Amino acid sequence: MATRSAIGIKHGDRIKAVYCHYDGYLEQAGRALYTHYQSSVKVNKLISMGDMSGIGADVGEKHAFNERSEYLPDGIATQCTFYGRDRGEEGVEHKSFATEADFIDYYNGCGCEFYYLYDHGVWYYSIGKDFAPLHESNKVKELA
Repeated sequence: MATRSAIGIKHGDRIKAVYCHYDGYLEQAGRALYTHYQSSVKVNKLISMGDMSGIGADVGEKHAFNERSEYLPDGIATQCTFYGRDRGEEGVEHKSFATEADFIDYYNGCGCEFYYLYDHGVWYYSIGKDFAPLHESNKVKELA
């Protein structure tokens, strides 16, 4: 069973975001973002790749979609798996939203349970309402 999430970055008054199908919970996607995506350059590169099956410590290189990734000692995959790059799907580009509520509403319709937003160097998360700093999550603190 998948734990779906949405990952976004704020650009001025817009949010660019993508869907992530697997392991969207705080201990996995939250920890991967918090520990491996701490620059806007790296976050923008992640978002530019479009919707993904699973997040890894790095965007990585094109690979067979069903190829299993290696894992780092922290339990995070070494690279991401994207629907467009790795499986050749079309229509999986990032989406753009005017508000946080629009971001959550859209991805709620995709079955997302967790929402992550990078804004001015800080990661935030939500489980469907308000956003809180990711570094304040006990689940992320314990594992980081």
